Amino acid sequence: MEFELNAERKARLVGIGSAAIDASLLGTQFKTSATAGPGAGGSSFFLSSGGHRVRLSIKPDSPLKVVPHNKGVAIVKGDEIIATGALEQPLCHCPDQAYITISERCVFDCKYCPVPVLNGQIKSIPTILSLVKEAEKNGTLSAISLTSGVADSPEGEVKRAVAVVRALREHYDIPIGVSVYPTVTSSEELFAAGANEIKYNVETMDREIFARVCPDLSLPAILEALEHAVTIFGKNHVTSNFILGLGESDEVVESGMEELARRGVIPILRPISPSPLRKGQIAVERPSGDRLLRLSRRHREILDRYGLDTRLAQTMCLPCTGCDLTPQRDV
Repeated sequence: MEFELNAERKARLVGIGSAAIDASLLGTQFKTSATAGPGAGGSSFFLSSGGHRVRLSIKPDSPLKVVPHNKGVAIVKGDEIIATGALEQPLCHCPDQAYITISERCVFDCKYCPVPVLNGQIKSIPTILSLVKEAEKNGTLSAISLTSGVADSPEGEVKRAVAVVRALREHYDIPIGVSVYPTVTSSEELFAAGANEIKYNVETMDREIFARVCPDLSLPAILEALEHAVTIFGKNHVTSNFILGLGESDEVVESGMEELARRGVIPILRPISPSPLRKGQIAVERPSGDRLLRLSRRHREILDRYGLDTRLAQTMCLPCTGCDLTPQRDV
């Protein structure tokens, strides 16, 4: 009880973002691998206690180490116990959800993201249905979440995602969330197919940084798509990842969160996971636990002011909470 996760302990862990863990503790049931975003190509595990959850990447040289503790495990730094809890089994990438990447490749070249370098597979509908069915066997499946790179074009990826959602709707009556790069009609198409929530990622609200690190994307188009999506999916069901650690100031983060919230969009503050595949191409710095905690408290104030509630989200990152300090859930 003394070392259960709380906002402060979780902030310290997320600020580091990784831990070393012995294979005998991890087994196969507790390990998951990322295929999307800056963390693509890495493996991780989930730990939960005190009503909180954290996901940490597995790195043998991490300053954190997972050791047996009572009937669960402890995360230690040197001789200090930072947190205790139980390892949590992911159904498909995360607990309680089947979180699946459709296209593990991308024609865009965002400088922090390894996906264009990895050039992974494009999952077929039968493969996705099989993954969801397997997740259903492993525990209580509360939602299905889909994310995707852009294998050929944004329009082609939306068409692919629409087909997947329609196929899933033939078998499952649970919330489905989708994260893709937006098109002019993507919100209408995905909602009509049966999606309940949508995520279009701004990546950063620092215009200068955005132009430099996401040269193929359009921030004005993403913002317009997000605002339009709220009219279709409703408040609390439209979200956007906002990466921390690209060199942005706290002032830009706060003004960016407010700009998104004013549009009815819930920002998700996502600490950068530096990719070794992008080493030398971009300088990034994972935010400290203190910075994460400070910004998360400000995040909550902004959401409260605009009547947004992360606890009403049903899919993707907000109900999972593993990678971030989630306002109104953790803070």
